Amino acid sequence: MKYTGSVIKYGDNVDTDVIIPARYLNTIDKKELASHCMEDLDTTFVSRVKNGDIMVAGQNFGCGSSREHAPIAIKESGISLVIAKSFARIFYRNSINIGLGIVECPEAVDEISEGDVIEADMDNGIIYNKTTGKEYKTAPFPEFVQKIIENGGLINSIAEGIIK
Repeated sequence: MKYTGSVIKYGDNVDTDVIIPARYLNTIDKKELASHCMEDLDTTFVSRVKNGDIMVAGQNFGCGSSREHAPIAIKESGISLVIAKSFARIFYRNSINIGLGIVECPEAVDEISEGDVIEADMDNGIIYNKTTGKEYKTAPFPEFVQKIIENGGLINSIAEGIIK
């Protein structure tokens, strides 16, 4: 799996209440959720995010509640991959379950800046910053995770018989 996009960067401890505020949890409409993604932290996010962009964040990204709405809002906003120093475990699993690419790489996070253009080859675990020319190694996605993400999430993968 390969991703290329411009970086939108955030800091540590970005919780699910900031990713998608609780006042919008009364909808299951993915586009509606995306239209409010990050609005309590970054009022410009929805107007500047482009399809394929890569979100980069610090430690403990996705902490807070166990709601799947948060990774859904991120994915539907156009973000193709989230790179962070670390993730809250339930957010990490929810992201894979809904088909959002997600990877930990602290060294890359420290050196990547807002607006950099990143290429990530998650079959081989390589993150390349096209802006600076620096390359970072991370764990590649396991094959079963690749299949889940490629199929748009766990439910689709089960329905199509990819995952049993």
